[in-house]
Amino acid sequence: MEKNIKSVVKDTYTLIAKQSKEQNETSCCGVGGCCSTVDYAVFSENYRQLKGYHEDADLGLGCGIPTQFASIKEGDSVLDLGSGAGNDCFVARAIVGETGKVVGIDFTDAMLEKAYKNNAKLGFRNVEFVKGDIEDMPLEDNQFDVVISNCVLNLVPDKRRAFDEIKRVLKPGGHFCVSDVVVKGNLPEKLKNDAEMYAGCVSGAIEMQDYLDIIQEAGFQSVTVHKQKEVQLPQEILQKYLNEEEIRQFNQKEIGIFSITVAGEKAIEGSLN
Repeated sequence: MEKNIKSVVKDTYTLIAKQSKEQNETSCCGVGGCCSTVDYAVFSENYRQLKGYHEDADLGLGCGIPTQFASIKEGDSVLDLGSGAGNDCFVARAIVGETGKVVGIDFTDAMLEKAYKNNAKLGFRNVEFVKGDIEDMPLEDNQFDVVISNCVLNLVPDKRRAFDEIKRVLKPGGHFCVSDVVVKGNLPEKLKNDAEMYAGCVSGAIEMQDYLDIIQEAGFQSVTVHKQKEVQLPQEILQKYLNEEEIRQFNQKEIGIFSITVAGEKAIEGSLN
């Protein structure tokens, strides 16, 4: 089952890598043709004013700006999970400067090729991209000050293993900051499917509290949700699947689909775990 999910994700993002940002923002989860009325921009944030922004690396696929709350410092070593064409990596590079290092990891060859080309244009010697699976990263223990990720972990089948891997590669005292998609309440499966067609990659998204529990159970400390953004769904979709009380709950944010930016720290004693 997990292999099937990863195969679908890899195939999907291979197609996305070959499209423009405009195509990705106006198509279902970036894949053109599956739903012409989708507004994927309900998730994405505007990067254009950020130092380090490189237009060719921005495919419009994020659901937040993790570097905004990641407390990255000059000289830090940063890892970006699911780095795509390199958008967040280049923004992080602008913060860490010449003395820092940024590594992006992705398992889609087409995305890596796009990232290599973008980095070659920019000429950064302290930015590199490696091929690998987030659940089993080909990276050494305790080597990064900060781990970031943007709208990727919701696509990972085994989120517990992913956060264990994040903890493993972080230095003792290091921290992560990720933007991701979660749900609140019991959304009917048909609504989730239709919402996915409208709002992009909702598949794989889990209950927000379960997501935070996984982070806590991985042993991270000072877990903080810095930002929460509701994804607005058209009333016609809500009325199709929800009764009046469920629509009220959705409108009052008791149930719904959200993008969140969450951070957590690896304890100093974590190096002994």
